[in-house]
Amino acid sequence: MLIKVRNVYLEFPRTFWVLMAGTFIDNLGGALLFPFFSLYITDHFGVGLTEVGWLFAIFAITSVFGSMLGGAMADKFGRKVMIVVGLVISALSSLSMGLVDDLNTFYILAGFVGLLGNTGGPAQQAMVADLLPEEKHAEGYGMQRVVLNMALTIGPAIGGFLAATNFMMLFIFDALSSIITAVIVFGYLPETKPETTEDQAEQSLGQTFAGYSKVLRDRVYMVFIFVSLLMIIVYVQITSTLPVFLRNLHGISPIRFGYILSVNAGMVVLFQFWITRRISARPAMVMMAIGTGFYLVGFSMYGFVAGFPLFLLAMIILTVGEMIVTPVAQAIVARLAPEDMRGRYMAMYGFSWTIPYAIGPLLAGYITDYIDPNWVWYASGIVSLMAIFGYLGLHLKSGERFQIAAEIGQDENSAPANN
Repeated sequence: MLIKVRNVYLEFPRTFWVLMAGTFIDNLGGALLFPFFSLYITDHFGVGLTEVGWLFAIFAITSVFGSMLGGAMADKFGRKVMIVVGLVISALSSLSMGLVDDLNTFYILAGFVGLLGNTGGPAQQAMVADLLPEEKHAEGYGMQRVVLNMALTIGPAIGGFLAATNFMMLFIFDALSSIITAVIVFGYLPETKPETTEDQAEQSLGQTFAGYSKVLRDRVYMVFIFVSLLMIIVYVQITSTLPVFLRNLHGISPIRFGYILSVNAGMVVLFQFWITRRISARPAMVMMAIGTGFYLVGFSMYGFVAGFPLFLLAMIILTVGEMIVTPVAQAIVARLAPEDMRGRYMAMYGFSWTIPYAIGPLLAGYITDYIDPNWVWYASGIVSLMAIFGYLGLHLKSGERFQIAAEIGQDENSAPANN
């Protein structure tokens, strides 16, 4: 086992592991705070899930523009500087949110955070692709998922105890983790932006931003983004709607919900890399459809079952789907993006996350407050089914274009790559 772990470590360059270390620290802070964010809003401001939905909508809509700006700037100025800027803004934002006592002011702050707090996201995703050869992209994003979920294994359990005593500590720890990560990126990572031609180097930021028109004209890619948007609308309910649903209807405390999320994260830590290696050579859109099928079953269960063990089982099922779709989707984006446009392609893929956060929690809030909370999960199953048909349709129409690195993981005992 130790030999296998060592061989996996040697397969990736040291700079990749430095980036993963920073990713772990930054996401540990986020894992303390974000799973309990909707609980904090409803408790601190005394509002329902509809107001939480509006808050997520403001944040997500402004994030669309922030992500576009960050993607263009990452392609123009470089990955490193944008990651550092995004981390510093994130730290300041966390502290500010913990100090605000007026809901309207919190809405304004959410818009500011959405606009500027995500400027480093596309740069970080592009840096993973920059540091690795194409045949290692899926595994690299799979490893990133492992690191993220190592943080999520620890964070929610600790955050649940902190949330039960003092929510402000969550904001402080999140800010500290962002600052520490910024120091690591600034001091120990090189700039990975690919060298550009003379013509490309002379492009203004406006011209770089205008390059999004080329992404929009990539019709197959845009259909993939739309189908992914449907799938992610379902996924975002984990942190926006599920904790309040379980607390209000089934008496699940923040601490016990933290345990549920820790099961999700622990599974990814243990099985993500193993699963990624075994699915990377298979048709990408088929894998996306299968993974979304697990979402259909897992999320729908919350509308039909009761009891902590069955809630854990539902989380286990949907986590299997998460381990399939997330690294495959990121590898697809890295494969389809021209090297000099990775930041903008990553930013456009980010829309499939920000738009669901704009509409998913808001719709779930209306359903919960005015119709029937269980219908959030019935609807999740219906939307998942729509996404499954969408991915299968893409496979039939353009399957070859989405295929990722057919040789990945064929020989786990091959000689490690040079560092």
